[in-house]
Amino acid sequence: MDNINVDEVIDEFRTLNDMLRWAVSQFNAAGLFYGHGTDNSWDEAIQLLLPALDLPPVIDSDLRQSRLTRTERSHLAGLIQQRIEQRVPAPYLTNKSWFAGMEFYVDERVLIPRSPIAELIHKRFAPWLQHEPTRIMDLCTGSGCIAIAMAHTFPAAEVDALDLSEDALAVCEMNIEMHGMLGQVIPICSDLFDALPDGDKYDLIVSNPPYVDVEDMSDLPEEFHHEPEMALAAGDDGLDLVRRILAEAGALLKDNGVLVVEVGNSMVHLAALFPEVEFEWIKFEQGGDGVFVLTKAQLDQYQPLFTQALS
Repeated sequence: MDNINVDEVIDEFRTLNDMLRWAVSQFNAAGLFYGHGTDNSWDEAIQLLLPALDLPPVIDSDLRQSRLTRTERSHLAGLIQQRIEQRVPAPYLTNKSWFAGMEFYVDERVLIPRSPIAELIHKRFAPWLQHEPTRIMDLCTGSGCIAIAMAHTFPAAEVDALDLSEDALAVCEMNIEMHGMLGQVIPICSDLFDALPDGDKYDLIVSNPPYVDVEDMSDLPEEFHHEPEMALAAGDDGLDLVRRILAEAGALLKDNGVLVVEVGNSMVHLAALFPEVEFEWIKFEQGGDGVFVLTKAQLDQYQPLFTQALS
């Protein structure tokens, strides 16, 4: 996209619909990859342009006929140009993303929220979690979106948000403050469970850890390379962190506690590594896979297998 085209857009376009139509055409011609909250050019244009104008992602169609100022048209054209030429995902260009119906600040220090775990949060982790939790852990919290959404769903629960990345925790803290969750969601810098005091017990541990295997890392579209590699890559089979989680989580759960972990495409490797383990793989109504549930009792039952896999 050259400057002449951008100048033409700024001079001749008038409405938000003009910009949306043009963005869709340019995205289609550029062959962008969608996978950060959208799966098509129209939704990507909506996700980019509306937040850039401080508008909600869903607006009345009449409002899209509103005339834009020249400054607004110039700003939007620049974002479209960045999205195409630099392959920057839309949420990084607007610093806004949505998860479980809530808005979050994001930048290139954290993954862009997109986990199907949002559906489990809406359902209060039923039928697996059969009591009202008072202690919850979000392991590898990143932006804090899962932790904050769980705190919103379970207002009486204290939620610990753990991550090894201090950069990610800085973003998490911004989102905690934005959502008024200070004191309920607690950011903790930790290499998995290492920073936790002995004796801590949780009703629910949820984790969306790095799980991309080496083959998938080499095949990732350019858009994903804007995300922090340490939040994606997890060794040859994508299970470097998951092995540790399985071996250590049981000791941190209450007797009726539950572990929920997302492993994405590495579910194939996990099933092959532990054929004896009866992982319960969640079937999502709204799409997504690669999330399993294990109870405290199951973690204790298979503890020897999980510990052996660490050696």
